[in-house]
Amino acid sequence: MTKADIISDVFDKVGLPKQDAEELVEMILDTIKQTLKQGDTVKLSGFGNFVVRQKRSRKGRNPKTGQEIEITPRSVVSFRPSMIFKEHVIESTASAPTIPATAAE
Repeated sequence: MTKADIISDVFDKVGLPKQDAEELVEMILDTIKQTLKQGDTVKLSGFGNFVVRQKRSRKGRNPKTGQEIEITPRSVVSFRPSMIFKEHVIESTASAPTIPATAAE
């Protein structure tokens, strides 16, 4: 699913004009980005939490040359889904039909 798909869903379900649906989705995403940029956590009840974590510097290896390099400290965004979200996804995938593997001939 893309951002355009989300905008179309909002347009279809809420009945806003397409332009307003796009602005609404953009405002929500911008609010989430700005909150994370400030270092705050975004908690969406029933969905999950977006958290900015700090990673320490560490040693790594260039896979092409094998040379050891220092990986600099950095900030990363992580997402922790809520239990409700996890249960919904697990329930949805459990009820989906499975495609049987074809036998090698």
